[in-house]
Amino acid sequence: MPAVLKSYVHLVDTLNRRLGRVAMYLLYAMMAILIWSSFTKILHIPAIWTLEMAQFTLVAYYMLGAPWALQTDANVRMDLLYSRFSTKGQAAWDVFTVFCLMFYLGVMLWGAFDSTVYSFEVGERNPSAWRPVLWPIKVIISLSFALMLLQAVSILIRDVATLRGEKI
Repeated sequence: MPAVLKSYVHLVDTLNRRLGRVAMYLLYAMMAILIWSSFTKILHIPAIWTLEMAQFTLVAYYMLGAPWALQTDANVRMDLLYSRFSTKGQAAWDVFTVFCLMFYLGVMLWGAFDSTVYSFEVGERNPSAWRPVLWPIKVIISLSFALMLLQAVSILIRDVATLRGEKI
């Protein structure tokens, strides 16, 4: 396997692992927002921003953690037949399925990017009492789909190396 492909795999894996570990802590931020919301409701001083901010934080947590979950194979898989394959058989099946994943992620990235550009152009806001701008969360969604696509390419490179009897 060429050194440039090995470097790509290590770079993408490192980036997604570090970003996923940072995103992990967004769960605590969301919990703090919801606790603040509870306190303000008890004190009869409702904060109109807390529910939406908690939702945005959850979206960021989920979307920025997704590339790391893809990397660590933490997703749900039907192992009825797959687990019976040899290591090379699993890699061959993964090469096929990763192309389906890459197509899906490409379509999602295209849609997310178009939505983000639209949000910037029109100054899109959420139709609520707080009316936050939507472009920051849309940028995060677009970034996460791009990172998942990069991770899928990394997985493809690893699977091809496995089929060739090499290790990355």
